Amino acid sequence: MKTRRLTLAGIASLALAAFALNSISFAADPPKKDKDDPKKKEKAKAAAKAKAPPPPEPPYPPTLPDGTGFVTDTSPDFLKPPATLLDKVSIAKTPPTVDFAYFPGQTYRGNPWSNWGDSMFANGKYYASIGDHLAPSGTAYLWEFDPVTRTFRQLVDVKKLLGLPAGRYTPGKIHTQLTLASDGWIYFGTHRGGTRATFGDKDYKGDWIIRVNPQTATTEIVSEGPVPGHCIPTGFTDPDRLIFYGGTEPETGAGERSVTFFAYDLRARKLIYSGFDGPARAMIFAKSTGKVYWLEDKLDDAPLVRFDPAKPGKPERVPGDIGLRAASEETPQGIVYTVSHARKDGDAQLYAFNTKTEKIEPLGSAAIGGQQYITTLDCDPTGRFIYYVPGAHGGAEVDGSPVVQFDTKTRTRKVIAFLHPFYEKKYGVSPSGTYSVALDPKGEKLYITWNCKRVPAARVWDSCALTVVHIPAGER
Repeated sequence: MKTRRLTLAGIASLALAAFALNSISFAADPPKKDKDDPKKKEKAKAAAKAKAPPPPEPPYPPTLPDGTGFVTDTSPDFLKPPATLLDKVSIAKTPPTVDFAYFPGQTYRGNPWSNWGDSMFANGKYYASIGDHLAPSGTAYLWEFDPVTRTFRQLVDVKKLLGLPAGRYTPGKIHTQLTLASDGWIYFGTHRGGTRATFGDKDYKGDWIIRVNPQTATTEIVSEGPVPGHCIPTGFTDPDRLIFYGGTEPETGAGERSVTFFAYDLRARKLIYSGFDGPARAMIFAKSTGKVYWLEDKLDDAPLVRFDPAKPGKPERVPGDIGLRAASEETPQGIVYTVSHARKDGDAQLYAFNTKTEKIEPLGSAAIGGQQYITTLDCDPTGRFIYYVPGAHGGAEVDGSPVVQFDTKTRTRKVIAFLHPFYEKKYGVSPSGTYSVALDPKGEKLYITWNCKRVPAARVWDSCALTVVHIPAGER
């Protein structure tokens, strides 16, 4: 009897142990649905990405594989479209000749080296700005390129010109257009290299308007802080009336949110007008009348306003709807062409603005593929063709780094050249976007300052390079 009772007790103990183990096993095993939790999957992907080694650091200064400073190519590969090309976009029949060179001065790692302000062509030379985007102590350069001698000349080193003590803020960008005025000087404004770059700099009065004489390479500070405490990401000069127009952003912590528009008299060195609801990134300039137009504090879907320097005062509303991320110069016909951002429900759109009647005419889509961020428009001397490069802030290579021609007469889009993947395969560099394009006075050569990627796996670009696209006669 004793043996039987022990056996039953043992059985009971074993049963209890088995139940406990089963409970522990059940508690340790997560429900099946947790294994498919999308949040956990995203966290796992992020963790794996964080552990992945970063792309290799490209060398500085950037150089071409054979050590030459300048190369020229023409190839049928320039006319090979990517899979993203839209059906209604045509391709040129004759491939262009293209020159390529890295800008000098990029001797160290920028954050990143980049171009942000529109360039220009004048007196047989190309003028462009690049910067290291470092903050709070960065610098930006203005370069002159001579297409005859194929040489670069540095005209401005912003940090050197300002000559501020160590630790002071110096701008890492030139974000405004370059303009050669009737007095023979090139004018531009500076912009911080980071949105908090000036925070805590007690001596910061605001960014600078600067000028340089391209004949003598003499540089001067025109104004420090024309709008106190503000940098100048948008601006250009009326070359005949010598007025600098700008759109500003306040210093971090200043308590201001609205963009400020200002007009500055370059002869008298004084402010003509300053007010809120200024241009976020672009303005229409009617050279024939001197009037300036912009969308109040936005890029699209905002009221269009006009400032007239003949009677400076609060800007007046102009009827009509227009998109305005970039604008061309005024054509001989009195037209300024503009382009919008890509709409939420559609493409980036082109518009014609008549500077005499202020009539706005939609022209249709600017898109040729998936990349639709366009920050510079250039017209040929006849006023018929507009040139632009989609994918300004990176990603142009997704659509083949296209150089686009829009025919304002037929309202059709044509790609003059796809520069990617040709340059990546041959020279290890991918043109990734631009804010800086200029056409020569004959409409034959298109000068583009590119933000370039030398490491395909990198998330952003790392250097700046120049291409000169020789547009075939039969394509213009």
